[in-house]
Amino acid sequence: MQNDIRTIFWEDNAVVMIDQNALPHEERYLRFTDYKDVIAAIKDLTVRGAPAIGVAAALGIALGALQLSPSSKEDLKASFYEICERFSRTRPTARNLFWAIERMKKRFDEVLPLRLDRIKKALVEEAIRICEEDIAINRRIGINGRSLIRDGDSILTHCNAGALATAGCGTALGVIRAAFDEGKKIHVFVDETRPVLQGARLTAWELKKENILATLIADNMAGFLMKQRKIDKIIVGADRIAANGDAANKIGTYSIAVLAKEHHIPFYVAAPLSTIDISIQSGDDIPIEERNSEEITTIRGVRVAPEGVNVYNPAFDVTPHRYITAIITEAGVAFPPYQESIAKLKS
Repeated sequence: MQNDIRTIFWEDNAVVMIDQNALPHEERYLRFTDYKDVIAAIKDLTVRGAPAIGVAAALGIALGALQLSPSSKEDLKASFYEICERFSRTRPTARNLFWAIERMKKRFDEVLPLRLDRIKKALVEEAIRICEEDIAINRRIGINGRSLIRDGDSILTHCNAGALATAGCGTALGVIRAAFDEGKKIHVFVDETRPVLQGARLTAWELKKENILATLIADNMAGFLMKQRKIDKIIVGADRIAANGDAANKIGTYSIAVLAKEHHIPFYVAAPLSTIDISIQSGDDIPIEERNSEEITTIRGVRVAPEGVNVYNPAFDVTPHRYITAIITEAGVAFPPYQESIAKLKS
């Protein structure tokens, strides 16, 4: 499976990531040597996508650990946990963020009895391992999902669940890439994904870069294309999946799922097991992030709404499991009833 997009990685004791806010006009990489700058990059969407956010948190925590000069083990633990807490306050919906923080805390507790230099080394190694595992996981998701795509399919995507949303390869786009690499002829309809245009700016850029046929559409065109029978499948990513299969994804996903049900079109969610939060029984309990009003009132810095207008800007919505045909993971494909199939894959 081809993929030359490096979203985020560790290099010479620094976190390096592609600046997604600069795409598609400029492909540039930013280098961070202070964990606080990684936190800012997560908040301002320089890096985004649930798996990529998790990797960024792990690498950022390791970077923060390198900066510590504690006076005691107690001081070290307090300082390390404060770094973790600061990362936990960046993006509330993405389950992978908290999964990565929990994993880094577990590794820290395991190596706490060691010398400080050994602790720091172990944390860097764990963060790099999380990054490398993410790429391998995405490749398995692609392999597990590619049989669901037929030669000649037209597939609708929403937001960006590609290499840019992960450490590499992607979840939903990973499935599309895997099918494309098999030689299947695929046509991807790309929702622009207002208000931040992740589809127009990022997904379209990725597909063009890899020569996969794609057509960009406005979000409100999707239902009409379904009625015209121009959409065969829909594949999206997820930021958090509840134990019953309810899935939080970029705002607008729920509307697409309802339309897909009406038009008898399969609706697939592709995500790693780390996105599944079995502590949450249904989507009603998934925290939904609300973002800055300027994302609605402006487009790339240009105001498109009157000054002083009231704005509501939830970044995500929740698709009930009854609208989801299957959930594609690295451990296999879960089908309804999800309470049982998810539990089996997670075991």
